[in-house]
Parts: sequence; C-alpha cells; structure tokens
Amino acid sequence: MSNKLQDLKKNRRGLMVVLSSPSGAGKSTLTRRLLEENPNMVMSVSATTRKPRPGEREGVDYYFISKDAFRRMMDESEFLEWAKVFDNYYGTPMAPVEKALGEGKDVVFDIDWQGAQQLTQAAGDDLVKIFILPPSHRELERRLHTRAQDSDEVIAHRMAKSADEISHWAEYDYIIVNDDLETAMDELRMIVGAERAKRHRQLWLGPFIKSLVQR
Repeated sequence: MSNKLQDLKKNRRGLMVVLSSPSGAGKSTLTRRLLEENPNMVMSVSATTRKPRPGEREGVDYYFISKDAFRRMMDESEFLEWAKVFDNYYGTPMAPVEKALGEGKDVVFDIDWQGAQQLTQAAGDDLVKIFILPPSHRELERRLHTRAQDSDEVIAHRMAKSADEISHWAEYDYIIVNDDLETAMDELRMIVGAERAKRHRQLWLGPFIKSLVQR
C-alpha cells in the first residue's frame, strides 16, 4: 500500500461500541482484551454524583461531579445518556466522545440496555450494539460464585435481574454467546472489524474515488 493511500485511510470516523450483558457473562474480560488489542480504542468514562470509592481515579474510573453540576449538564443536553440509580446520577458526557470519534478513535461503552436505548437515539450511525450472553443459567450462576466478589444475597439479586436484562437481547445488533472465551473474542474482533469497514465511516473514500475518476 502506498504511503499516500495509508495517509488517506487514517481519515475515518470512529465507532461507538456498546457492550452489554447480565453480570457474570464475561463482558468485562472481553472489553479489557478488546482495549488491550486496539491502541486506537478508548473506554468511555461516565460522570457520577456518587463519592469516589477507594482506589478510583478522577477521569479514569469516573468523572466525579456534584448533583448541581450534573443537573446543569442535563439541562444543557451535555449527556449522550444518563440514569438515576438509587440516590445518585450516572451519565455519559457527550464532548469527550465526540472528540474521540472526530479523531478516528473507537469508543467502548459498558452500559446496560437502558443506556443503550438512549445512545441509539443520540448516536445514529456511529453506534454498534453487542450483547454478551452466558451459555446457560447454571453457568451464569457458577461464574458469579466463582468470582467470589459478592455475597449469596447479592448473587441471588443479580441472577433475578439477569432475566430482565436478557429479555432486551433483540434490541442489539449482534449477540455473542460466551461459552468459550477465545471463540467469543474472535467473534468480537470480527464484528468490530466489519463495522469499521462500513462505507459511511470511511471519510477518505470520497477524495480517493474523485482521484480515480479524474481525467
């Protein structure tokens, strides 16, 4: 490939990749590997009104802001999506995402089906939604117990919630059943690769085609 064509191909609009799943389906592992393999891909950082937990970093884990600041951003339509969870607000600021997309970077979102619905309305053609499923109900429960992160009560709550989350599978563009991690990762790579190659995301094609037909 010529250097000129290589430079042209750098002019692309980034992709918004939503990954959703019930807790324990393996989404976090797949997301981490996807980011490790793609230096031109970044994780979307949400804003929240809750207090930082030990070890959490401003601008890396969350943007920690006041409720007044959050409401102001809501009023000024500065969020791509937002939700109130118990007594705190969570939302995706629009400006950092638009900046990354404009630079040709892909942005990954770890959000639930409600956030995905809001992003669908806000993002249009920039968005691809992927839902990660476990191979069975029993395996999902086993994985939650194996993680040893939650009490039996919390696990029971997560399992009860999973049925509602899974019921929204048809709202997504792609479904990956994470029975085998390597197979699931291969499917994720193929989806991202195909979506990146779509014509409307290749901003370099217009000038390139024009150069081909000029006499």
